[in-house]
Amino acid sequence: MDNDKFIFCLEAVADIDAESATVVLKNLEQLALRVRIGSIYKTCDTIEGLEDSLNALLYDDHHFKNYEIIYLIMPGEDNNICLNDYYYSLEEIAEIFEGRLKGKILHFANAKVLDLTNDEAQYFLDVTGARAISGYGRASGEVTSMPLDNLFFSLCQDGDGIVEVVEELHEKQYRLCQLLDFRLYL
Repeated sequence: MDNDKFIFCLEAVADIDAESATVVLKNLEQLALRVRIGSIYKTCDTIEGLEDSLNALLYDDHHFKNYEIIYLIMPGEDNNICLNDYYYSLEEIAEIFEGRLKGKILHFANAKVLDLTNDEAQYFLDVTGARAISGYGRASGEVTSMPLDNLFFSLCQDGDGIVEVVEELHEKQYRLCQLLDFRLYL
């Protein structure tokens, strides 16, 4: 890829041993072809798998600094994610990622609602070192966030500040941003 920024995607699946190309993987492949945004795609079915995948990225991939966005496709309720029928709070996730997301944007697909208070968002950002958390206030099995996610990732590649990226995202896809309730926490 010509760009020097990439996406690291973790998708929750029922069983990582069941091999099948998910819609998310196919979408990332199309994104690479159309917009030339490279990505690494991993699946996980446990919290240990999520942590192992992140550790592999951190310690084995010498280009980790080029991964600007950590893209999580995980179901959940409120401010929890669900892996293998177990729920983990974003506070627990922050502790797992402690200090390891410096300068990264953690982006949740609309498989779960992201509705943080200012204190919850600040705690997550402080503990992880992440630059921002983004996601959606409305989860929907009927309307996927992938088109909006793709535009967001594309706009992030331009190197503008994150606030300008979100403003442009709203300018280009206002109705979809409103429908899914796009959110950004800095």
